[in-house]
Amino acid sequence: MLKVTLPNSSVLEVEPGTTMLEVVKKIGPGLAKSAIAAIYNGKELDLSRTLSQDGDLRVLTHQNPESLEIVRHSTAHLMAMAVTELFPGTLLTIGPVIENGFYYDFDSPHKFSPDDFPAIEEKMKEIAKKDYPVERSEMPRAEAIAYFKDPAHREPYKVEMMEEWTDDTVSFYKQGPFSDLCRGPHVPGTGKLQHFKLLSVAGAYWRGDEKRPMLQRIYATAFLTKDDLEKHLFQLEEAKKRDHRKVGKELDYFHIEEGSPGMVFWHPRGWRLYSNLMSYISAKLSRRGYQEVRTPEVVDKSLYVKSGHVANYSDLMFFTQSENREFVIKPMNCPCHVEIFKQGIKSFRDLPIRLAEFGKCHRNELAGVMHGLMRVRGFTQDDAHIFCTVEQIADEVADFCRLLQEVYADFGFSDIIVKLADRPEKRVGSDEVWTKAEAALKEACERARLGYIMNPGEGAFYGPKLEFTLKDSLGRHWQCGTIQVDFNTADRLGAEYVASDGSKHPPVMLHRAVFGSLERFIAILIENFGGDLPLWMNPQQVRILPVSEKFVDAAQELNRKILDAGLISEVDVRNDKIGFKIREGEREKVPYLVILGDKEIQSGKISLRKRKTGDLGAFSLDEALEKFKLEISSKGA
Repeated sequence: MLKVTLPNSSVLEVEPGTTMLEVVKKIGPGLAKSAIAAIYNGKELDLSRTLSQDGDLRVLTHQNPESLEIVRHSTAHLMAMAVTELFPGTLLTIGPVIENGFYYDFDSPHKFSPDDFPAIEEKMKEIAKKDYPVERSEMPRAEAIAYFKDPAHREPYKVEMMEEWTDDTVSFYKQGPFSDLCRGPHVPGTGKLQHFKLLSVAGAYWRGDEKRPMLQRIYATAFLTKDDLEKHLFQLEEAKKRDHRKVGKELDYFHIEEGSPGMVFWHPRGWRLYSNLMSYISAKLSRRGYQEVRTPEVVDKSLYVKSGHVANYSDLMFFTQSENREFVIKPMNCPCHVEIFKQGIKSFRDLPIRLAEFGKCHRNELAGVMHGLMRVRGFTQDDAHIFCTVEQIADEVADFCRLLQEVYADFGFSDIIVKLADRPEKRVGSDEVWTKAEAALKEACERARLGYIMNPGEGAFYGPKLEFTLKDSLGRHWQCGTIQVDFNTADRLGAEYVASDGSKHPPVMLHRAVFGSLERFIAILIENFGGDLPLWMNPQQVRILPVSEKFVDAAQELNRKILDAGLISEVDVRNDKIGFKIREGEREKVPYLVILGDKEIQSGKISLRKRKTGDLGAFSLDEALEKFKLEISSKGA
């Protein structure tokens, strides 16, 4: 008999070969009805799996968050079944779970569009209602390959994947007449799949290789409850309204042209916002001992060969030639900062040296992954590199974390997730150096009292890192800030300092950024605030609206006084009615509108309107300026 230990420490005894579902039924028929899958000895399993050893059992239902990925994976199969029934001749590839949903890639003679979604969803509901049992089976890999090569069951993409695998057997999941190659686990029956929605369709190269066939990817989502699905769909609709590409165009911030893909044309208001952010972070850095520098955008290739970037990053780099020399269009700033460090002899007394740069970088992103300001080819980082000793790492990381929290709070972000990403498979440097770097970063987190979760294998190729992820007003997560411990780059490029005993050592480099790229951070801000940027960062803080043309001169004089007070102000000189000007100011999300007409001229006061609030009443100019400055000083409060 096998002993099955339950979460309450009670033990059930069952015969070997008993299915997981039979065990769950012994616990209670109600639980069996609601069960999705099980965790046995720490491994997620289908309810159809049989037991062969003692173990600890935890049953997963709709109440457990672990069930969500299983439901989404099973819904991907449900969608694939519906698509192949509706569109004969469709070939299957893969259908993985992703953040907030799943997708399935199809090779189909039919060109999918959102117009097909209602029919596909209806077919999915029909299949779910039939509550087909989802049954797992295994087959020798060679036999499975032969099966899918047979014209009657032709699935060439499945064959290609299996030919690369080394397992002797492969597993399948069958529901009704449909079967798909899969490791699982899955729900016990299609009736468990009730709350789903198809979202979009896009092109995707097979295995991300532009030389391979172009497939059709249908994105979708599924949730454990109807309420969760409706909440998510509401957030998606809200996100569409806040899309930075749409809002940025409406506010006249920027545009991107086909003739310069992935490069941003900043308009006056957008560049003012950009400059505001640079000035803000520059002041923060200056107070913490950073020195700003500027390095070239075109650099001899040999520097990036020595640093290891060409060997590990060349797919994303731009190259150019001149006078029989090969150059790199700078993809990152760190090698150039090392070159500045190397100028002149450095002593241990000089460390830490903190070099900051709003460094313009270029990366050769594929056209299919570029997305507004979120993913571009030309961008600026709020980059800095701290050259320090091993003993200084913890203090420098702790100080950076305090800076980062202070900055994010000013922008209204208080919910921050910290991840520690350790060594990736593709990396430079010895395992000994990596172990040292990872240990130093963990120690720094402990000294800074910074909680973190591990992100295995996701470090940079030259060192481990902390990643800081923000949660926005819609509950979405954005990875922005980072600090990376690098024992390799300075050494590879010949940088060194003189220690207290006269010996020479390469400094440790800490690569760090708060915003990440300014382009992406601006996109996040636009979407987080829906374009209603707080007064302190807004590129159009005050707009003066003369009631008629005869008040334009007075409005211009008032404008000069507001500008002299350090605010950003402009005059709407259009010969339109005041109602229209107010509506335009609201549409363009100007925080404050100043009305100037006969009443205001005679009283010596201005009429003030705040966006979304409306008329605030009459203020003297000094009172209004004091109000503006108080709101600006409060920042994220």
